[in-house]
Amino acid sequence: MSTLERVVNAGVGFELTDEQKMLQKLARDFAAQEITPVAAEYDEHARFPKEIFHKGRELGIVNMNIPAAYGGVGATIFEECLVGEELGYGCTGISTSISTNNLGALPIILGANEQQKQYWLGERLVDKGQFVSYGVTEAAAGSNVVGIQTRAEKKNGHYVINGSKTFITNASHADFFTVFTKTDVNAGHRGMTCFVIERDRPGVSVGKKFDKLGQRASDTAEIVFENVEVPAENMIGREGQGFYLAMQVFDHSRPGVASAAVGLLRRALEECVKYASEREAFGVPIYQHQAIGHKIADMAISYEAARLLVWQAAWLVDSGIHNPKAPAYAKAFAADMATKAANDAVQVFGGYGYMKEYPVEKLLRDVKIFTIYEGTSEIQRNIIVRELFRH
Repeated sequence: MSTLERVVNAGVGFELTDEQKMLQKLARDFAAQEITPVAAEYDEHARFPKEIFHKGRELGIVNMNIPAAYGGVGATIFEECLVGEELGYGCTGISTSISTNNLGALPIILGANEQQKQYWLGERLVDKGQFVSYGVTEAAAGSNVVGIQTRAEKKNGHYVINGSKTFITNASHADFFTVFTKTDVNAGHRGMTCFVIERDRPGVSVGKKFDKLGQRASDTAEIVFENVEVPAENMIGREGQGFYLAMQVFDHSRPGVASAAVGLLRRALEECVKYASEREAFGVPIYQHQAIGHKIADMAISYEAARLLVWQAAWLVDSGIHNPKAPAYAKAFAADMATKAANDAVQVFGGYGYMKEYPVEKLLRDVKIFTIYEGTSEIQRNIIVRELFRH
Protein backbone atom coordinates (compact mmCIF):
# COMPACT_ATOMS: atom_id res chain seq x y z
CA MET A 1 0.00 0.00 0.00
CA SER A 2 1.36 3.42 -0.94
CA THR A 3 1.85 6.24 1.54
CA LEU A 4 -1.01 8.14 -0.10
CA GLU A 5 -3.34 5.14 0.20
CA ARG A 6 -2.47 4.74 3.89
CA VAL A 7 -3.18 8.43 4.54
CA VAL A 8 -6.49 8.33 2.65
CA ASN A 9 -7.61 5.15 4.41
CA ALA A 10 -6.62 6.50 7.82
CA GLY A 11 -8.65 9.68 7.36
CA VAL A 12 -9.29 12.09 10.21
CA GLY A 13 -11.32 10.80 13.13
CA PHE A 14 -14.03 12.83 14.82
CA GLU A 15 -15.72 9.97 16.66
CA LEU A 16 -15.33 9.99 20.44
CA THR A 17 -13.99 6.88 22.12
CA ASP A 18 -16.29 4.83 24.34
CA GLU A 19 -14.54 6.26 27.40
CA GLN A 20 -14.98 9.82 26.15
CA LYS A 21 -18.66 9.19 25.43
CA MET A 22 -19.09 7.87 28.98
CA LEU A 23 -17.42 10.97 30.41
CA GLN A 24 -19.58 13.21 28.23
CA LYS A 25 -22.74 11.43 29.38
CA LEU A 26 -21.64 11.59 33.00
CA ALA A 27 -21.23 15.36 32.75
CA ARG A 28 -24.46 15.76 30.75
CA ASP A 29 -26.44 13.81 33.34
CA PHE A 30 -24.82 15.78 36.17
CA ALA A 31 -25.75 19.07 34.51
CA ALA A 32 -29.31 17.90 33.86
CA GLN A 33 -29.83 16.71 37.43
CA GLU A 34 -27.77 19.11 39.52
CA ILE A 35 -27.32 22.34 37.54
CA THR A 36 -30.11 23.12 35.08
CA PRO A 37 -33.00 22.74 37.58
CA VAL A 38 -31.46 25.22 40.06
CA ALA A 39 -29.60 27.57 37.70
CA ALA A 40 -32.24 30.32 37.79
CA GLU A 41 -32.30 30.31 41.60
CA TYR A 42 -28.52 30.53 41.89
CA ASP A 43 -28.53 33.34 39.33
CA GLU A 44 -31.33 35.28 41.02
CA HIS A 45 -29.64 35.24 44.43
CA ALA A 46 -26.02 35.35 43.16
CA ARG A 47 -25.47 32.23 45.24
CA PHE A 48 -22.15 30.40 45.19
CA PRO A 49 -22.67 26.74 44.14
CA LYS A 50 -20.63 25.17 46.94
CA GLU A 51 -22.87 22.12 47.24
CA ILE A 52 -22.77 21.51 43.49
CA PHE A 53 -18.98 21.91 43.53
CA HIS A 54 -18.57 19.19 46.14
CA LYS A 55 -20.99 16.87 44.34
CA GLY A 56 -18.91 17.36 41.20
CA ARG A 57 -15.77 16.69 43.18
CA GLU A 58 -17.15 13.36 44.39
CA LEU A 59 -18.02 12.49 40.80
CA GLY A 60 -14.54 13.37 39.52
CA ILE A 61 -15.41 16.36 37.33
CA VAL A 62 -13.78 18.92 39.63
CA ASN A 63 -9.97 19.21 39.76
CA MET A 64 -9.95 17.17 36.56
CA ASN A 65 -6.54 18.38 35.42
CA ILE A 66 -4.67 17.30 38.56
CA PRO A 67 -2.41 14.37 37.61
CA ALA A 68 -3.14 10.92 39.00
CA ALA A 69 0.18 11.01 40.88
CA TYR A 70 -1.35 13.62 43.19
CA GLY A 71 -4.75 12.00 43.55
CA GLY A 72 -6.51 13.58 40.58
CA VAL A 73 -7.91 11.95 37.46
CA GLY A 74 -5.26 13.41 35.16
CA ALA A 75 -7.77 14.38 32.48
CA THR A 76 -6.61 15.72 29.15
CA ILE A 77 -7.67 19.19 28.04
CA PHE A 78 -9.86 17.51 25.43
CA GLU A 79 -11.66 15.64 28.20
CA GLU A 80 -11.99 18.86 30.19
CA CYS A 81 -13.62 20.43 27.14
CA LEU A 82 -16.13 17.60 26.82
CA VAL A 83 -17.16 18.22 30.42
CA GLY A 84 -16.96 22.00 30.03
CA GLU A 85 -19.50 22.02 27.22
CA GLU A 86 -22.00 20.01 29.25
CA LEU A 87 -21.63 22.13 32.38
CA GLY A 88 -21.81 25.31 30.30
CA TYR A 89 -25.05 24.05 28.78
CA GLY A 90 -26.52 23.84 32.27
CA CYS A 91 -25.29 27.23 33.56
CA THR A 92 -22.09 29.05 32.69
CA GLY A 93 -22.06 30.84 36.04
CA ILE A 94 -22.00 27.53 37.88
CA SER A 95 -19.59 25.98 35.38
CA THR A 96 -17.20 28.92 35.82
CA SER A 97 -17.17 28.39 39.58
CA ILE A 98 -16.60 24.66 39.17
CA SER A 99 -13.78 25.06 36.64
CA THR A 100 -11.88 27.77 38.51
CA ASN A 101 -9.96 25.19 40.53
CA ASN A 102 -8.59 23.88 37.23
CA LEU A 103 -7.38 27.38 36.35
CA GLY A 104 -5.94 28.14 39.77
CA ALA A 105 -4.08 24.83 39.81
CA LEU A 106 -2.53 25.26 36.36
CA PRO A 107 0.50 27.35 37.45
CA ILE A 108 1.30 24.63 39.99
CA ILE A 109 0.78 21.80 37.49
CA LEU A 110 2.92 23.52 34.85
CA GLY A 111 5.61 25.19 36.94
CA ALA A 112 5.92 23.78 40.46
CA ASN A 113 8.47 21.35 41.84
CA GLU A 114 7.55 17.89 43.09
CA GLN A 115 7.23 18.87 46.73
CA GLN A 116 4.95 21.80 45.88
CA LYS A 117 2.74 19.60 43.71
CA GLN A 118 2.39 16.99 46.42
CA TYR A 119 1.33 19.61 48.94
CA TRP A 120 -0.81 22.07 46.98
CA LEU A 121 -2.38 19.67 44.49
CA GLY A 122 -2.47 16.46 46.49
CA GLU A 123 -3.00 17.54 50.06
CA ARG A 124 -4.83 20.85 49.74
CA LEU A 125 -6.98 20.44 46.61
CA VAL A 126 -7.60 16.69 46.38
CA ASP A 127 -7.46 15.46 49.97
CA LYS A 128 -8.98 18.49 51.70
CA GLY A 129 -11.26 19.61 48.86
CA GLN A 130 -10.12 23.21 49.07
CA PHE A 131 -10.67 26.09 46.65
CA VAL A 132 -7.94 27.93 44.74
CA SER A 133 -8.24 31.15 42.74
CA TYR A 134 -6.05 32.52 39.97
CA GLY A 135 -4.76 36.07 40.43
CA VAL A 136 -3.44 38.04 37.47
CA THR A 137 -5.94 40.80 36.66
CA GLU A 138 -5.58 44.18 38.34
CA ALA A 139 -7.58 47.40 38.18
CA ALA A 140 -5.04 48.91 35.76
CA ALA A 141 -3.84 45.69 34.13
CA GLY A 142 -6.33 43.42 32.41
CA SER A 143 -5.31 42.52 28.88
CA ASN A 144 -1.86 44.02 29.51
CA VAL A 145 -0.50 41.31 31.80
CA VAL A 146 2.97 42.88 31.87
CA GLY A 147 1.39 46.00 33.38
CA ILE A 148 0.64 44.39 36.75
CA GLN A 149 1.81 46.42 39.74
CA THR A 150 1.54 43.96 42.63
CA ARG A 151 5.06 43.88 44.08
CA ALA A 152 7.03 41.06 45.67
CA GLU A 153 10.19 42.32 47.40
CA LYS A 154 12.75 39.90 48.76
CA LYS A 155 13.65 40.56 52.40
CA ASN A 156 15.61 38.29 54.73
CA GLY A 157 14.95 35.11 52.75
CA HIS A 158 11.23 35.67 52.22
CA TYR A 159 9.09 37.90 50.00
CA VAL A 160 6.81 40.76 51.02
CA ILE A 161 3.77 41.14 48.77
CA ASN A 162 1.91 44.42 48.29
CA GLY A 163 -0.84 45.16 45.80
CA SER A 164 -4.26 43.99 44.74
CA LYS A 165 -6.02 41.79 42.22
CA THR A 166 -9.51 42.36 40.88
CA PHE A 167 -12.30 40.38 39.19
CA ILE A 168 -10.97 37.21 40.82
CA THR A 169 -13.33 34.25 40.46
CA ASN A 170 -14.11 32.34 43.68
CA ALA A 171 -12.00 34.83 45.66
CA SER A 172 -14.47 34.94 48.56
CA HIS A 173 -14.22 31.17 48.98
CA ALA A 174 -10.61 30.42 48.01
CA ASP A 175 -8.29 28.86 50.58
CA PHE A 176 -5.24 29.97 48.61
CA PHE A 177 -4.34 31.88 45.48
CA THR A 178 -1.83 31.54 42.65
CA VAL A 179 -0.73 35.15 42.27
CA PHE A 180 1.43 36.85 39.67
CA THR A 181 3.64 39.67 40.92
CA LYS A 182 6.48 41.97 39.87
CA THR A 183 9.79 41.04 41.49
CA ASP A 184 11.70 43.46 39.24
CA VAL A 185 9.78 46.52 38.07
CA ASN A 186 12.49 47.46 35.58
CA ALA A 187 12.65 44.12 33.75
CA GLY A 188 9.38 44.23 31.83
CA HIS A 189 7.94 40.78 31.20
CA ARG A 190 11.10 39.23 32.66
CA GLY A 191 10.29 40.77 36.03
CA MET A 192 7.15 38.72 36.75
CA THR A 193 7.06 35.90 39.32
CA CYS A 194 4.29 33.60 40.53
CA PHE A 195 3.62 32.74 44.18
CA VAL A 196 1.11 30.64 46.07
CA ILE A 197 -0.40 32.79 48.82
CA GLU A 198 -2.60 31.32 51.53
CA ARG A 199 -5.78 33.20 52.37
CA ASP A 200 -5.07 33.09 56.12
CA ARG A 201 -1.70 34.84 55.89
CA PRO A 202 -1.65 38.16 57.79
CA GLY A 203 -2.27 41.04 55.39
CA VAL A 204 -4.47 39.12 52.94
CA SER A 205 -8.02 40.41 52.64
CA VAL A 206 -10.88 39.81 50.22
CA GLY A 207 -13.12 42.71 49.27
CA LYS A 208 -16.85 42.88 48.68
CA LYS A 209 -18.25 40.57 46.03
CA PHE A 210 -19.02 42.32 42.74
CA ASP A 211 -22.67 42.53 41.65
CA LYS A 212 -22.54 41.33 38.04
CA LEU A 213 -24.73 41.42 34.94
CA GLY A 214 -24.42 37.69 34.28
CA GLN A 215 -22.76 34.51 35.50
CA ARG A 216 -24.03 35.58 38.88
CA ALA A 217 -23.53 32.14 40.41
CA SER A 218 -19.78 32.63 40.10
CA ASP A 219 -18.22 34.60 42.93
CA THR A 220 -16.09 37.56 41.79
CA ALA A 221 -14.19 39.81 44.19
CA GLU A 222 -11.01 41.80 44.83
CA ILE A 223 -8.00 40.51 46.79
CA VAL A 224 -5.71 42.91 48.66
CA PHE A 225 -2.17 42.12 49.85
CA GLU A 226 -0.72 44.42 52.51
CA ASN A 227 2.82 43.55 53.59
CA VAL A 228 2.10 39.85 53.20
CA GLU A 229 5.16 37.78 54.09
CA VAL A 230 5.53 34.70 51.90
CA PRO A 231 8.35 32.13 52.20
CA ALA A 232 10.58 31.55 49.20
CA GLU A 233 9.29 27.98 48.93
CA ASN A 234 5.91 29.42 47.87
CA MET A 235 7.45 30.67 44.64
CA ILE A 236 6.28 28.69 41.59
CA GLY A 237 9.10 28.22 39.12
CA ARG A 238 12.03 30.60 39.08
CA GLU A 239 12.07 34.30 39.81
CA GLY A 240 11.39 36.24 36.61
CA GLN A 241 9.63 33.36 34.85
CA GLY A 242 6.08 34.36 35.75
CA PHE A 243 5.16 35.88 32.38
CA TYR A 244 6.07 32.72 30.50
CA LEU A 245 4.13 30.65 33.02
CA ALA A 246 1.07 32.91 32.65
CA MET A 247 1.18 32.52 28.86
CA GLN A 248 1.35 28.74 29.24
CA VAL A 249 -1.64 28.86 31.55
CA PHE A 250 -3.67 30.82 29.01
CA ASP A 251 -2.86 28.35 26.23
CA HIS A 252 -4.03 25.51 28.46
CA SER A 253 -7.11 27.25 29.87
CA ARG A 254 -8.64 28.94 26.84
CA PRO A 255 -9.97 25.79 25.16
CA GLY A 256 -11.87 24.97 28.35
CA VAL A 257 -13.33 28.47 28.59
CA ALA A 258 -14.33 28.25 24.94
CA SER A 259 -16.00 24.89 25.56
CA ALA A 260 -18.34 26.49 28.11
CA ALA A 261 -19.29 29.11 25.50
CA VAL A 262 -19.99 26.25 23.10
CA GLY A 263 -22.27 24.71 25.73
CA LEU A 264 -24.19 27.97 26.06
CA LEU A 265 -24.44 28.20 22.28
CA ARG A 266 -25.90 24.69 22.14
CA ARG A 267 -28.38 25.59 24.86
CA ALA A 268 -29.53 28.63 22.84
CA LEU A 269 -29.90 26.45 19.75
CA GLU A 270 -31.90 23.72 21.47
CA GLU A 271 -34.17 26.18 23.27
CA CYS A 272 -34.90 27.87 19.93
CA VAL A 273 -35.60 24.59 18.14
CA LYS A 274 -38.08 23.62 20.85
CA TYR A 275 -39.78 27.01 21.00
CA ALA A 276 -39.92 27.56 17.23
CA SER A 277 -41.52 24.13 16.79
CA GLU A 278 -44.31 24.91 19.26
CA ARG A 279 -44.92 28.60 18.70
CA GLU A 280 -47.12 29.47 15.74
CA ALA A 281 -47.57 32.69 13.78
CA PHE A 282 -49.75 33.20 10.75
CA GLY A 283 -50.94 29.63 11.01
CA VAL A 284 -47.59 27.80 10.94
CA PRO A 285 -44.75 27.04 13.39
CA ILE A 286 -42.45 30.05 13.36
CA TYR A 287 -39.41 28.08 12.18
CA GLN A 288 -41.16 27.85 8.81
CA HIS A 289 -40.76 31.60 8.44
CA GLN A 290 -37.40 32.02 6.78
CA ALA A 291 -36.36 34.95 8.97
CA ILE A 292 -36.62 32.69 12.02
CA GLY A 293 -35.50 29.43 10.42
CA HIS A 294 -32.30 30.95 9.07
CA LYS A 295 -31.37 32.39 12.47
CA ILE A 296 -31.64 28.92 13.96
CA ALA A 297 -29.72 27.37 11.05
CA ASP A 298 -26.91 29.88 11.64
CA MET A 299 -26.81 28.86 15.30
CA ALA A 300 -26.43 25.21 14.28
CA ILE A 301 -23.60 26.05 11.87
CA SER A 302 -21.85 28.15 14.52
CA TYR A 303 -22.18 25.42 17.12
CA GLU A 304 -20.62 22.74 14.93
CA ALA A 305 -17.78 25.04 13.81
CA ALA A 306 -17.03 26.36 17.30
CA ARG A 307 -16.96 22.89 18.81
CA LEU A 308 -14.50 21.68 16.17
CA LEU A 309 -12.20 24.65 16.82
CA VAL A 310 -12.30 23.87 20.54
CA TRP A 311 -11.56 20.20 19.94
CA GLN A 312 -8.66 21.06 17.63
CA ALA A 313 -7.17 23.52 20.12
CA ALA A 314 -7.47 21.00 22.95
CA TRP A 315 -5.92 18.24 20.85
CA LEU A 316 -2.97 20.43 19.87
CA VAL A 317 -2.21 21.40 23.48
CA ASP A 318 -2.62 17.79 24.64
CA SER A 319 -0.23 16.71 21.87
CA GLY A 320 2.41 19.18 23.02
CA ILE A 321 2.21 21.12 19.76
CA HIS A 322 2.85 24.81 20.41
CA ASN A 323 0.36 26.77 18.32
CA PRO A 324 -0.94 29.90 20.10
CA LYS A 325 -3.31 30.60 17.22
CA ALA A 326 -5.45 27.53 17.94
CA PRO A 327 -6.63 28.50 21.47
CA ALA A 328 -7.12 32.05 20.18
CA TYR A 329 -9.22 30.84 17.25
CA ALA A 330 -11.34 28.72 19.59
CA LYS A 331 -11.79 31.35 22.30
CA ALA A 332 -12.60 34.23 19.92
CA PHE A 333 -14.94 32.29 17.65
CA ALA A 334 -16.80 30.44 20.39
CA ALA A 335 -17.28 33.64 22.41
CA ASP A 336 -18.43 35.70 19.44
CA MET A 337 -20.76 33.04 18.05
CA ALA A 338 -22.26 32.26 21.45
CA THR A 339 -22.93 35.96 21.92
CA LYS A 340 -24.67 36.17 18.55
CA ALA A 341 -26.66 33.00 19.26
CA ALA A 342 -27.87 34.26 22.64
CA ASN A 343 -28.91 37.57 21.13
CA ASP A 344 -30.70 35.83 18.26
CA ALA A 345 -32.39 33.46 20.69
CA VAL A 346 -34.01 36.38 22.49
CA GLN A 347 -35.19 37.64 19.10
CA VAL A 348 -36.64 34.23 18.19
CA PHE A 349 -38.56 34.16 21.47
CA GLY A 350 -39.79 37.72 20.90
CA GLY A 351 -41.32 39.38 23.95
CA TYR A 352 -41.06 36.15 25.92
CA GLY A 353 -37.32 36.14 25.38
CA TYR A 354 -37.09 39.32 27.42
CA MET A 355 -38.77 37.73 30.42
CA LYS A 356 -36.90 36.02 33.25
CA GLU A 357 -39.21 33.01 33.31
CA TYR A 358 -37.86 32.00 29.91
CA PRO A 359 -34.28 30.66 29.78
CA VAL A 360 -32.81 32.73 26.94
CA GLU A 361 -32.84 36.00 28.91
CA LYS A 362 -30.24 34.53 31.27
CA LEU A 363 -28.18 33.22 28.36
CA LEU A 364 -27.86 36.73 26.98
CA ARG A 365 -26.63 38.07 30.33
CA ASP A 366 -24.29 35.16 30.94
CA VAL A 367 -22.66 35.13 27.51
CA LYS A 368 -21.18 38.64 27.42
CA ILE A 369 -18.27 37.88 29.74
CA PHE A 370 -16.92 35.27 27.30
CA THR A 371 -15.76 38.10 25.03
CA ILE A 372 -13.94 39.69 27.98
CA TYR A 373 -12.38 37.24 30.45
CA GLU A 374 -9.42 34.94 29.78
CA GLY A 375 -8.33 37.42 27.12
CA THR A 376 -10.80 39.61 25.25
CA SER A 377 -11.89 38.79 21.72
CA GLU A 378 -9.69 41.69 20.59
CA ILE A 379 -6.66 40.22 22.35
CA GLN A 380 -7.31 36.85 20.69
CA ARG A 381 -7.22 38.60 17.32
CA ASN A 382 -3.99 40.35 18.30
CA ILE A 383 -2.47 36.94 19.03
CA ILE A 384 -3.65 35.61 15.67
CA VAL A 385 -2.22 38.61 13.80
CA ARG A 386 1.09 38.31 15.67
CA GLU A 387 1.42 34.64 14.79
CA LEU A 388 0.33 35.07 11.17
CA PHE A 389 2.97 37.72 10.57
CA ARG A 390 5.74 36.17 12.66
CA HIS A 391 8.91 35.76 10.59
